[in-house]
Amino acid sequence: MIKIQATNYKIEIGNLVESSFQNLLNDKYISSKKVILVDENTHDFCLEYLLTNFEELKEAEVMLLPVGEENKVMEVCFQVLEALSEYKIGRNDVIINLGGGVVSDMGGFIASIYKRGIDFINIPTSLLAMVDASIGGKTGIDLGRHKNQLGTFTDPKALFVDISFLETLPPEEILNGYAEMLKHALIFDKEYWKELTSISSMNDLLNVNKIEKSILLKNKVVESDPLEKNNRKKLNFGHTIGHALEGFFLDSEPVSHGHAVGIGMLGESFLSFKREILNEDEWLEIQTILLKVFPKIPFQKENISELIELMRNDKKNFEGEIKCCVLTKIGECIFDQNVGETELNEVFNYLLSND
Repeated sequence: MIKIQATNYKIEIGNLVESSFQNLLNDKYISSKKVILVDENTHDFCLEYLLTNFEELKEAEVMLLPVGEENKVMEVCFQVLEALSEYKIGRNDVIINLGGGVVSDMGGFIASIYKRGIDFINIPTSLLAMVDASIGGKTGIDLGRHKNQLGTFTDPKALFVDISFLETLPPEEILNGYAEMLKHALIFDKEYWKELTSISSMNDLLNVNKIEKSILLKNKVVESDPLEKNNRKKLNFGHTIGHALEGFFLDSEPVSHGHAVGIGMLGESFLSFKREILNEDEWLEIQTILLKVFPKIPFQKENISELIELMRNDKKNFEGEIKCCVLTKIGECIFDQNVGETELNEVFNYLLSND
């Protein structure tokens, strides 16, 4: 069992049955009501594992969320909050988030506001949630087409990463996690970038050592800046453009978070190159790798102004300026860079092209 100390909780990587999850249920939550939050996928593929292996969860209330980013909204949260109230869930009870990024984002948010906050535990079941979404205490839901506009900084009481859940994932879900792992490498660790970009297949990512590496990279920066006032902002690399693309397509043909971030990293790397901050060799290397995994997302030239408008309402902005992260080289990044409309038009025109 690999144990990592986060800001106010422990991350354990290994078989869930052999983790301290059982002790938490037996000790801290012995007299608490348990709520297990799942989506339709984890209900079908992961819930039975929990109920079979942990006797203390036999009487747990199971609440089912609809699948998809388009359902990460307040209307769905209200339904869960009303159900919690009907079941008379109290401040000494606990929510167990069993799922991917949407479940951990929503479940954490719901727990953080219900009765001014009740405990929650994250058990991520997707690669993206394991290496990124469930770590760091960010909770959130979307507001219209704007990503994670409502949320809190609230840590779980524990985080358990059992990679056996990854056996249930379709290939596109592995790619979602790969995008965030590549992000960690591009902004923090060139050697890790080399390791991640030399894999022979996506199955090579389902590896405890690689997952641990990404968790350690993210956890280190979160510990130094838990409320995202400074260095943690680097973790937003690729997300300013990526969130605009994700939000733009939310009501038509939703784009996965990983794909949107992959293209967002491509756009923000292009911006870094055009500013002559990132050298041409590294830009071409990044472009080749990202396009091999994440094909450009088709949109129309007339959509560019709307995409820029979505970026204007990004929560990372301040002083009326759109803020991006840019790379100085593979493994190093700077944040809070003002980006004007002229530059953004150039970036989006590049993303439209066949280059």
